[in-house]
Amino acid sequence: MTARPDNFIARAKSPIAVAAAAITMLTIVAGAGWPQVAPPPAAGVQAPLAQQASPQQSEPAPSPPAREENPGLLNEMGKLLEKSLSVLPPLKTPGETIDDLNARAKEAGETLSRLARPSSMVAGRMICPVSANGAPDCKLGADKLCQSRGFKEGNSLNTDSAETCSAKVLIPGRTRKPDDCRKDNYVTRALCQ
Repeated sequence: MTARPDNFIARAKSPIAVAAAAITMLTIVAGAGWPQVAPPPAAGVQAPLAQQASPQQSEPAPSPPAREENPGLLNEMGKLLEKSLSVLPPLKTPGETIDDLNARAKEAGETLSRLARPSSMVAGRMICPVSANGAPDCKLGADKLCQSRGFKEGNSLNTDSAETCSAKVLIPGRTRKPDDCRKDNYVTRALCQ
């Protein structure tokens, strides 16, 4: 069976052949082509007799009308590629890429070192001082407990309270008054850093 030219696209086995055929057809249908300009005459070569001016003519030959630019398909595709490249971010040089990666690795290392600080749970008994509003400040008590064990600061995990009374309460037969005893709070366990 002979291959027919009109059956080329149907017989194409790869998408590349189909794309090439489509581009060829678009070029033919659109009539876009490369502008044709006669090459300049080479040095030492005489122009044909038809182009030589006769000695009787003193008027210059009329110039052809100016033509619109007909850049062709490849030039238009080049413009399209240039536009698409302007949308994409510029590529970094290998040195800039390595510097960027080093900076990110340093930041990640610092973050990990902050997260992985050695912390330990400490047990003890430290009083929570009374703040200005009358409530116990157990954060300060946890800090004191951790500092007594060589750490910088701490957070309280467990607290306890006890009633502390003056010696007047122990006198037999004496009635107890409201200001004889006070309630103290203690940090008994803290997470230290």
